[in-house]
Order: sequence, then structure tokens, then C-alpha cells
Amino acid sequence: MTNAPMARVDAYLATLTDDADRTSALRATVAEQNPPDIVSAMQALRDALAERAVSGQAGDEAELIGRIEVAYPELAELRRPDHDGGGLRGASMPRMARRGMLPAGVDRRAWQVIARLLPGLDRRLRVPKAVPSRLRGVVRLRQLFLFILVALPAAGATFYMLTVLPHQGGTPLEIVILALAALLFAWILVGFWTAMAGFFVLWRGDKYRISATPHGQAHTAGDAEPDLSPARTAIVMPIYEEDVTRTFAGLQAMIESLSATGRLDEFHVFVLSDSVKPDTIAAEQQTWAATCQALGMFGRLHYRRRRARVKRKSGNLADFCRRWGGHYRYMIVLDADSIMVGSTLTAMVDRMQANPSVGLIQTPPTAVNRVSVLARVQQFATRVYGRMFAAGLHYWHLDNAHYWGHNAIIRIAPFMDHCALPRLPGRGALSGEILSHDFVEAALMRRAGWGVYIAYDLPGSYEEVPPSLIDELGRDRRWCQGNIQHLRLLFSDNLAPAHRALFANGVMAYTSAAIWFVFLVLSSFEAVMEAISTPDYFPSPGALFPSWPVWQPIWALTLFYATLVVLFLPKIVGMGMIIARGEHKLFGGVGNLIGSTLIEILLTSLLAPIRMLAHTVFVATTLIGKQVKWNNQQREDATVPWWAATRFHLPGMILAVAWGTVLYIYTPGFFPWLLPILVPLFIAPVITVLTSSVNLGRAMSRQNLQQIPEEVAPPEEIARVAALNDTPVPEANLTDLLVDPRLNALHVSLLGRRRRLSAELEAYRHELGERLLAEGPDALSTSEQVNLLADPQRMQDLHAAIWRMPDWPAWVQASDRPAAAPV
Repeated sequence: MTNAPMARVDAYLATLTDDADRTSALRATVAEQNPPDIVSAMQALRDALAERAVSGQAGDEAELIGRIEVAYPELAELRRPDHDGGGLRGASMPRMARRGMLPAGVDRRAWQVIARLLPGLDRRLRVPKAVPSRLRGVVRLRQLFLFILVALPAAGATFYMLTVLPHQGGTPLEIVILALAALLFAWILVGFWTAMAGFFVLWRGDKYRISATPHGQAHTAGDAEPDLSPARTAIVMPIYEEDVTRTFAGLQAMIESLSATGRLDEFHVFVLSDSVKPDTIAAEQQTWAATCQALGMFGRLHYRRRRARVKRKSGNLADFCRRWGGHYRYMIVLDADSIMVGSTLTAMVDRMQANPSVGLIQTPPTAVNRVSVLARVQQFATRVYGRMFAAGLHYWHLDNAHYWGHNAIIRIAPFMDHCALPRLPGRGALSGEILSHDFVEAALMRRAGWGVYIAYDLPGSYEEVPPSLIDELGRDRRWCQGNIQHLRLLFSDNLAPAHRALFANGVMAYTSAAIWFVFLVLSSFEAVMEAISTPDYFPSPGALFPSWPVWQPIWALTLFYATLVVLFLPKIVGMGMIIARGEHKLFGGVGNLIGSTLIEILLTSLLAPIRMLAHTVFVATTLIGKQVKWNNQQREDATVPWWAATRFHLPGMILAVAWGTVLYIYTPGFFPWLLPILVPLFIAPVITVLTSSVNLGRAMSRQNLQQIPEEVAPPEEIARVAALNDTPVPEANLTDLLVDPRLNALHVSLLGRRRRLSAELEAYRHELGERLLAEGPDALSTSEQVNLLADPQRMQDLHAAIWRMPDWPAWVQASDRPAAAPV
């Protein structure tokens, strides 16, 4: 007959550790007492585990530490006597080195701008004066050149359009149309000249590029000498409800790549979680510990989950800096989908070391790893044209460059001193926390005198893109509100002109769609009104001769084709540069490279009207004060269902039919000009479903279409991520945190010191625990589960209570963990 008490002990030990010697020793200790029942047997095992704890510990704390050190013996040297949880607590995060971060002054209301001009009224409003850039003369000269290159062609195109309009700008409606056209011409010309400057830089080089050579291009007279002392660098990855397996696969690949450089000891890695779902929390903690064990990284790969998600990602990074930033000179910021080669990470540190006046270096990430049609097209575009645009941004801005929030290295001390973000006062969508924080942090870093550069020539930086149009537009909805907030920062004190321009550029990234939409609507209205109204051949009183309406189709076509050249020539130049360098074989050959470029141009043209309408809605809802939730992103490939695509695009389809019908009835001659806009809006569900298709994406891959070099010869890091992601281990859930001895000890120890609770909260959590034991986790709401997860004592008590039950509850047996012991 089976000995039920010892069978339960065996089940517990089998889950706790794989070490046969420790299992035998603990089992023997319990068996010596010959426990008569399961309760006695589990108490004896608990006492045996407590005896393994360090001296001075007792009770629940001793049992927890004993359990941790049996499950994770490598943690013994990382014991932290000032924390519950012993070595595991020390491994999860290092000792704190607290420093303050005071919010910077950035916002200016209209009355403040006026007050600045009046002596004596602006004293309370002053913020730190900007430190001039040592490259200020070069930057101003280049940006003046850019202004001329944009303003003159935009003015010429606008004047040319003036001659195309029926009344040559003689009506208020046409004046508005011309003003909108001027803005649109200027907007596309900025992109065009950025690409052309990038082509020039990639072909000829730029002496002001940021490099690891002391006294090089970005290092000018008067700079401090390079700091060659050893630098500790923190690699930080803020995450929120991400795919846990993919997140840690990327981290493991990067750590292994760093190890291959021989410089892993210079880096500590931090996973900073804001996740709130119990199952995600369980999976993150389990995978973190497993990754640490696999790599021997306990004490260097850290994990922390915040209790309160204040200020989202920027708040998570600021919280890290306040608590642990004092330990490190630099931090490399990653997204959950980031992949960076070890040599790239060390090169970033070397460039910071060689340029002590630089506060931030941004790498241009290349999109990889996705399979859907849309993702493949975007990956191809970033690989063919992306680096050219990055080089162009460097050329025009130099040390006043962008920061995109990830795949960048930051000098921590000035970041803490100058880049803490304030809350924007007032109400509405343009107030509150700054959502698109990266542009603002770069502007504040530059205002304090620290250079911000784009390392356009640094390879080995990767990211992933949304797999479908709906996912992309969901991300754009969040970004739109954040970028439009920058309207309030355009007149902030002492910002570099380049960063004011970048704020305006960020606003135009979405408002340009609304401007285009209004331009098309007004142009359609003008065409309809001209069709239904009687021409006035004698607009001037007393005229002797009629004024005949003039329409020159060749003028309109010339303007149309000139616009196409501005839009698509950079793509052709990027493709030509690849062919000239002999790199076309990595893109499937010349024929496939040309075909892939044409497919990208066609798909971009089809998507442009759909994005225009969506961005117009985003801008309008933001301006009327509608807030948006910043939820987790969908990163995995998945074909969009037809019903979802149709429901999402139905308003746009109705608009296209109504718009097209009016034009066809009243002005059939103008109708064909709007077909490139109306047709994509009407067939948007078809475009969305087909571009999200994984099978169609794989078919394109088999034909070497939209092929990029990372597919032909993937870097070891990308291949390693794919391999780890394809062989995931089962992820833990809330039931595992309650039942599994290792995971329960892991979770309880990560919570830290036990806090004294009010009588009301104690009673509430006790009631939750009783309901969970009786009915299982599903009987609790998500908020109730999270409340229980935050209580280390309750989680430890529930774990003990479950294992003392004579019979497994049904919800434990259904979990398949642990294996039920015979009774």
C-alpha cells in the first residue's frame, strides 16, 4: 500500500529540485520522523527546509530561503540579509544607489511667451539656459541650406498650381487650397532632401560622424579628453504584457553575443516589467530564473516588476535611474522586440567613451523576423532606404539628432540631471503625462549641452514591425496623441532650433494626413462647384472682353509627375546604390531587387489613402480631447479575419462610395483623378487581409521577393532568437505560482519585505485566499488575483495550505502541475 504522506513529500521534492542528493537528504530527514499523515509530513519537510537557511532566520522566512537555496543552489553567494528571499532577492536587483530626478521645465502657455518679452515679468518662468553646440555654425549652415532647398521648390510648385486652378487663386477657397498644397509640398520635400543628403553621406562619408576615434569628427577643440576608465553599462528593457518567450529569447541571444566579445563583465542587464496580468507575471518570473540558470547570469541579469505603472515606459526608466542609475555610467535602452549584436553594443560604449561631450547615440534599427506581406515589405524598405534616411537625418542635424526610444545608448548622469519629464498642466489630450517621451528627452539632453547623434554607420541593430495594417494603425493611434502633444513644446525656452523643427516634424507626421485629406475634400468641392455653377465671363464691371476659363491638362500632369519624382526618386536611388555596390545578390538579384522595389512602391501607394483617413481620424479625436490607452502591442504574425477587416474599414468604404458617386455625377472629368484615393479606401479590407497573410508572405519568400540580407545570411543573433523562440518551454500561470514550490518561492522572494497591512485589507485578502482554495483562481477577478499576488505572506500560506490538503482540489489536478500524488 502506498505511503500517502511520503508520496506527497516525494511529489513536492520532485517539483522543487532535480538534484538527487538534496532530494535524498530532505526525504530521509522527513522519513526519520515517520509522519502519520500528509499535514505532519509537509510540516516536517518545511522544518527541514528551514534548517538550511542562514542563521538568524526563522519561521516562514527561513523556510522560504531554504526552499530557494535548494531550488537555486547557485544563489548562496548572493544572499542579502537585508531582504527576505535571501540570494534570489539579491540576484533580482542590485543594492540601490538612490538619486533624485527633478522634472525639467518645458511647457509654455501663450501668456508665458508674451511675458518673456516684457522685462521683469518672466523671472519665475526661467529654465536652464541652453549650452551652445560646438557644431552650431555647421548645423545652422546646413539647415539654412535645407530651408532653401525646401522653400524654393515648394513656392515654385505652389505658384505653378496657382496657374492650374480655375480662378488662379482668386477665391477664398482656392487660397485655402493653395496654402494646404504649399504645406504638403514642403513636407514631401523635407523627406526628399533628407534621402538625397543621406545618399551623399553614404557615398562620400561625413567628417562629423560620431566614431570611437578620439579627437575625430564629432570631437572638436575645447571638448574634454576621452574617458578611458572602465565603464559599467546597464542594458535596460522595459516591458509591458509582451510575449515572454520572445522577449527572453532576444535577451539570451544578446547576452551570448556579448559574451563572445569577451566584454560581458562590463554590462548588467535589467528587465523592467510593468505587466499586470497574473499569468504574464508568472511567466516572466519563471523565464527570468530559467534564463539566469542557463547562462549563469544570476546577479547580472536582473528582473523587477513595478507595483504602480506610473508614466508608462518613461516612468519605468526614470524609476530605474533613481534607484540604480548611480551604479552605471551608461544605459542602453531596448524594446521588447529589440535585437542587438554584441559588437554593436560594445561599439556604442566605445563611441561614448571617446566622445565625453555626447549624451546620447541612436542606432538606426533594421526591421527583421516577420513573415506577413506587410511586414516583409516594411523590412525591405527599411533595409534598402532606411539607412539612407538615417544618414540624411545625421547630415542635417549632427549633434541635434533624433532619439527613437530604443536601440540607443544614454549617458545616465546628464539624463538624470536634465531629462526628467514634467506633467503638462491643464486638461484634455494635450495635457498630462508626456506620451512620446523620446523626442523630448533628446531635446532636453541637447539643451543641457550634450550632443545627440545618429550612428548611421553602425550595423547590428534590429527591431520588429507590426504584422498587419490594423496593428500598425493601433500603434499609430498611440503615437499620434504623443506627437501632437509636442505642439505645446514648440515654444519651450532655450531649445535648439533643430529640436523645435523635430517637434514640428513629429506633429506633421500625422497632421500631414489631415492636411492632405482636407486638401482633397476642398479640391473635390471646388470641382463640383465649378461643374454646377454658371461661369461668369465678365467678372469685372465694365469689361469689354470676356474672361474665358482656362484649363491646361498638361500643366496639371506636369505638377503630378513632379510630385511622383519627389516621392519615389529616393527609393530608386537607394536601389541603385545597392546595385552599384554589388550587394544586389543579397536581395535576390537585380531582377528581384527591382521587382521588390516596384511592389513596395505599389503597396505604399495603395496604403497611403487608408493611412491618410485613419490618421485624420486620430488627429481629430486627439484634438477634441479623446484619450487613448497605451496597451501592449501585437507582435506575432497572424492573418486578420475578414470580418475584423471589414468592420474596421467600413466607415472608409462608405465614404469612398459616397465621395466617388458625387464626383461621378457632377464632375466626371475630375472623377478619374480621385480614383487612386477612392479605390484603396473601398477595397481596404481586401488589402488588410492580404497584406497580413502569412502564407502569401511565405510564397513571396520562396520567390525571393522582398528579400533582405538577414534572410539569406542571418546574423547569429537573429538565428539564435528564432531557434529559442521555436522551442519554447511551457509558460507558467497563476496556478503554478500557487502550487509549484520553485515558482512560489521565486515569486514570494521577489516581492521583498513583508508589509504590515490594515485590518480591513488583511480581512479582504484572507477572504480572497479562502475563496481561491475552495474554487480555484478562476473564481477571482483579475484585479483580485493581482491583489493576492502582491501579498507575500498570503502567497506563501496558500502554497502551504494547498500541499497540506489530503486530496488535490479539482483546479490543481486540471493544471497538470504538479503530478498528483496517490492517496
